Amino acid sequence: MKRKTFLKSVGVLGLGYGFLPTLPKSANQKVKMAVIGVGLRGQDHVELLLRRDDVEIIAICDIDPRMIDMAKELFNKTGQKLPQIYSNGPNAWEELLEKEKLDAVIIATPWEWHKPMILGSIKSGLKYVATEVILGTTLEDHWEVVRAAEAAKAHVMMLENVCYRRDVMAVLNMVRQGIFGEIIHLQGGYQHDLREVKFNDGVNPYGHGVEFGAKGFSEARWRTQHSVFRNGDLYPTHGIGPLAQMVNINRGNRFVSLNSFSSKSRGLHDYIQKKGSPDHPNRQTQFKLGDVVTTQIACSNGETILLQHDTSLPRPYSLGFRVQGTEGLWMDINKGIYIEGKSAKPHQWDDAKSWLDKYDHPLWQRWIKSTQGAGHGGMDFFVLHAFVESVKRNAPTPLDVYDAAAWSAITPLSEESITLGNQTVDFPDFTGGQWMYRKPIFALNDDY
Repeated sequence: MKRKTFLKSVGVLGLGYGFLPTLPKSANQKVKMAVIGVGLRGQDHVELLLRRDDVEIIAICDIDPRMIDMAKELFNKTGQKLPQIYSNGPNAWEELLEKEKLDAVIIATPWEWHKPMILGSIKSGLKYVATEVILGTTLEDHWEVVRAAEAAKAHVMMLENVCYRRDVMAVLNMVRQGIFGEIIHLQGGYQHDLREVKFNDGVNPYGHGVEFGAKGFSEARWRTQHSVFRNGDLYPTHGIGPLAQMVNINRGNRFVSLNSFSSKSRGLHDYIQKKGSPDHPNRQTQFKLGDVVTTQIACSNGETILLQHDTSLPRPYSLGFRVQGTEGLWMDINKGIYIEGKSAKPHQWDDAKSWLDKYDHPLWQRWIKSTQGAGHGGMDFFVLHAFVESVKRNAPTPLDVYDAAAWSAITPLSEESITLGNQTVDFPDFTGGQWMYRKPIFALNDDY
């Protein structure tokens, strides 16, 4: 058998679970859902799920009593029945999965818990698992999740909300209609000043300062620790997720190699020196994470992608998107679009608004009213809606386990590249060659 024929045949077998004929749930049957991790991000999901009449939250889990109380208040405000609560220690989530009969679970916990909780959910028999961004902390974590999902025919969806950002989806619409010509180069990243963290000093539970760890509040309790011990692109998915859709990664294209560079680390240390008391213990903390981490990715079809992680220096928020093709480009930093021969003046930017309005994605046009009040400008509605609709229809999720693995694996690969002196490292093919035959599906359904 020729190699291409063989790969095509095993590709169909390997992905068959996503395309088998399925029967949708009854129109009046609610999706039974649990949310593991009801910190501030998990509460966003709870709040949106409580708006829906097709979902019943059966259980919630968190080890922080304050977060449980805040989540309970969301149920009280809507007058809905309180779910079962699991909070007895760090393994309470296992008890939840053992006892509750669920259709799906959402995981919104610290990054290091994502892999074991995904694997535990699949082992419990769940076919639909949604996880907040970052699939695991090591490359092997990603392979374990992919293998488990394939073996159990389970759907693992990363809740990457930026894929649904309105301007991003309009640009995706333009890309698919060929407005930029053939795509050549893309840029994005996570450029967000995270130096100021919320903390709990026992008196002011929402103070701002330089605390993290035990005294931190919400993400500050765990996220800053990664900056102490790790050096790489720790948060790549907001940038890479939307860009991957524009060049059909895992569906006709793939990442083939990566290299990363890290600047020196000064920002967090300097901030603590300025804001902390003279005897504050964090003044002695040494941070391994470089202030700006730059990652370059090569794609099979010839495109290049540049990502930047920048969270320790003073700056306004930006994801730094750039989508450039043979006919023109979009850059979100200056809210500009230039299309050769169609822009108002040669070599001058058009205000992007008129272009984005013209190519507003059909999903935004359809669901705009439902996005009102949803987090992050409405895009939180779409990512959760897509997951719920997939569960209801027993259908593949539009963002699947291969997407989650490819986007999140940038973190350990960037760490490896930096450790090796910025060497280029091979990017694993989590699809096992099936990327050559899979077709794009993201945002092509009329409903989600």
